[in-house]
Amino acid sequence: MNTGYSRPLPDPTATLYAGEDTLQRMVNAVEKVRDRLKRSTKALEEAGVPYAVVGGNAVAAWVSEVDESAARNTQDVDILLRREDLEKATVALEKVGFIHKTGAGITMFVDGPGAKARDAVHVIFANEKVRPEYEFPAPDVASSVIKSNNMRILALEDLVRMKLTSNRDKDRTHMRDLISVGILRPVLASTLPPGLSIRLLSILATPEG
Repeated sequence: MNTGYSRPLPDPTATLYAGEDTLQRMVNAVEKVRDRLKRSTKALEEAGVPYAVVGGNAVAAWVSEVDESAARNTQDVDILLRREDLEKATVALEKVGFIHKTGAGITMFVDGPGAKARDAVHVIFANEKVRPEYEFPAPDVASSVIKSNNMRILALEDLVRMKLTSNRDKDRTHMRDLISVGILRPVLASTLPPGLSIRLLSILATPEG
């Protein structure tokens, strides 16, 4: 009888092995980001360069203090630096395998020769606007707290200000991660400039998106 199939049915064993490979790649991706974060912050710490971890990793650090299962993985490693410390930071990071690159107004340290821009430590300059159209500049690195492994994470209120200033989809998602573990409360809105306060209250009112 002609079933209409011209190709043999897939081998279930092959599907299983492919799935295992996919899972391992997922694990590898997370571990690479974690290693990049640890190597870069340790190098800066040992060189005496003031810095603060910002972005998704900073959000995950705060969230994990309440509920580690709620922490979201991110492919980005974002570090806040003072521009006057860039040369010293470059020396420290190149010693542990990173390569300094700039382009389209972005300063980054890619993780070795041939690495892609996403496989990098991205620099945000303290006290400067991340984008010209942003209303507020990034905070200073002095606004940081020391977490486990002696890693310096941006203080929560300034991290919230950065996320509300950027206000992209992923920034609002990160805010909702903070809300989900009870870190963000409406009272924080009273400490923010009016425009950012409105954004925070809007996100608090729609915790599910």
